[in-house]
Amino acid sequence: MTNQMVGIEINDLHLSFGETEVLTGVNLDIQPGEFFAFLGPSGSGKSTLLRSIAGFGPTPQGSIRIGGRDVVNLPPWKRNVGMVFQSYALWPHMSVRDNVGFGLKERKMPASEIAPKVDAALELVGLTHLADRMPNQLSGGQQQRIALARTVVVEPEVLLLDEPLSNLDASLRVQMRRELLALQRKLGLTTIFVTHDQEEANTTADRMAVLDKGVIQQIGTPQVLYDTPENLFVAEFLGTANILGGQVESDGGAKRFRTSAGDVLPLSDGHEGAGSIVLRPQNMQIVDQAGADTLPGTILHREFMGSQVRYIVRTSGTEMIVDQFHHVGHDWRDTGSDVHLKVNTNEAVIVAS
Repeated sequence: MTNQMVGIEINDLHLSFGETEVLTGVNLDIQPGEFFAFLGPSGSGKSTLLRSIAGFGPTPQGSIRIGGRDVVNLPPWKRNVGMVFQSYALWPHMSVRDNVGFGLKERKMPASEIAPKVDAALELVGLTHLADRMPNQLSGGQQQRIALARTVVVEPEVLLLDEPLSNLDASLRVQMRRELLALQRKLGLTTIFVTHDQEEANTTADRMAVLDKGVIQQIGTPQVLYDTPENLFVAEFLGTANILGGQVESDGGAKRFRTSAGDVLPLSDGHEGAGSIVLRPQNMQIVDQAGADTLPGTILHREFMGSQVRYIVRTSGTEMIVDQFHHVGHDWRDTGSDVHLKVNTNEAVIVAS
């Protein structure tokens, strides 16, 4: 079961439902064999974009090229893409074997050719021994594997996954996303995975696009998007972010950030003007002594999280989340304590307002 890897090019894609524009000027290049994720909150347009690639729903304006072929005006069955839905959409009256072979049967493939292909697909997902079961006799994870087998057996050029793990419990989701990535790597299929769960995207995607209100906010690897968000939406959506408004100033050739509350932090670089500084919980350390790179604060709350202790610190007119590693015998700081936050400004990100 092999596939020639293809890329996907989306150019100036627009789509409206009535007077409501749900996709606005989407431009995107997905590389052959890439595991790509669409990430965003509910209503961001990620599932609509996936369905546009699949050919479901209204025809958008713009172009969608799969392997160089513009498919935007083609029906779904002529696009050679496979889609796994959130509900798995298995036929309840068919056995596992018949579910997996359904697409091949619809393509009028001879029964003598269907059987070995179905066996190969079931072996790929490790469920050959359940071939004669009915869907209602399977667990959620098994149903998801069958939905995957049914999709890949027809050898699509592109695999589309619309939140396929959302119906599983937390521990099974972790297991299944690893299996899903291993399957994708084995097949070499260009794959797009839609999720609102940043952990799922971070642990599976080669690259991802963060969407909000039908607009792609940023594209990049999970690490790049987390470390260098281009705007406040991406910063706040990916992980925990502490944000201080203010402005970047020059001080005798050196740069500094002055918060809205008047506190000052040194910077190694930055364009002058109004903006916000983005600090992750691990970018700060609670210390006792003031310094050029510290902010004065008061501990409001403390949470023990096993490997770390999380503090909520009131500083510079706002509340900041600060994570400190927990070590055996380490003394925790008391709520109400006056402290200083030592800021690692080399890891801070300045986002323009």
